[in-house]
Amino acid sequence: MSTAMGGPALFIGTDTTYVALVRPRLDPADPEVREAAEQAGVSPEEFAGPGNVWALMWEQDGVDGGGFELPGLRDAEAEDFADRLLAELSFESGPFTVGAGEVLRIQAYPAAETCRFVSVITPPEGEELAPVTLDVPAVDADALRADLEDFRRSLA
Repeated sequence: MSTAMGGPALFIGTDTTYVALVRPRLDPADPEVREAAEQAGVSPEEFAGPGNVWALMWEQDGVDGGGFELPGLRDAEAEDFADRLLAELSFESGPFTVGAGEVLRIQAYPAAETCRFVSVITPPEGEELAPVTLDVPAVDADALRADLEDFRRSLA
């Protein structure tokens, strides 16, 4: 994440293959934001936007990626998704599925201290993107639990 960005972010995966739920907040005073705004022909404040729109992003194998905005998503819904994922990471029930509305379904396959995921991304109507299925390599379950707790705190 650039120093120009802030806001809550939850990344599930690795550096090269992940799905992320983010609510970017750009600082209009940041030199990178000012430069990008100038290139776009808008004010830095307009370029930064309100900082309250969620987005779903993904990348596979460090090459194929995409994303779209989720303007109707509220912080409470993002927190609910994180809560449900955290609860399921207890591994008491074996493989599990957690959804985030119509746009994201995560199937999890725990093994020892790690968890592998298959993420099914279905862009909302109006997006010119095809549905995507990502095979997310195994991640450390304790690290993901800590990330989920940090994400939940960032929403408070």
